[in-house]
Amino acid sequence: MAEIKTKQHEGDVYSFIEEFVDMDSKKQDSHELIKIMSEVSGYPPKMWGASMIGFGCYHYKSTRSTQEGDWFLIGFSPRKNAISLYVFTGIPEHEYLLKDLGKFTMGKACIYVKKLSDINLEVLKQIMTATIAYLQEKYG
Repeated sequence: MAEIKTKQHEGDVYSFIEEFVDMDSKKQDSHELIKIMSEVSGYPPKMWGASMIGFGCYHYKSTRSTQEGDWFLIGFSPRKNAISLYVFTGIPEHEYLLKDLGKFTMGKACIYVKKLSDINLEVLKQIMTATIAYLQEKYG
């Protein structure tokens, strides 16, 4: 079984933001996301891999392969082109939550936003709460 490369580590989240993020507005959005995600999840921010900030943790086992590992409940990455939000389960029962989110695009496993002012933060909190509940119920 291949080992998961993206793991939680003790890197400093705030130093990462200052060194990695090149736009002041994206730094501000990153700090706001830390505040929101800490509040919603009840967990402090932790670095995952080289560029992801995650909150909480769960252990998963794939039903389609022998893959298993640890992953954050919710998180984000302040990438150059957009902020990647890892906050959505992708299950059909949660798709209704996206309708009032605002301006975003979807990837396979994340939501991309240019800036936080493009989205409704209360809806984002609802999405995060639903995702955390789903993952905790599914994986314990």
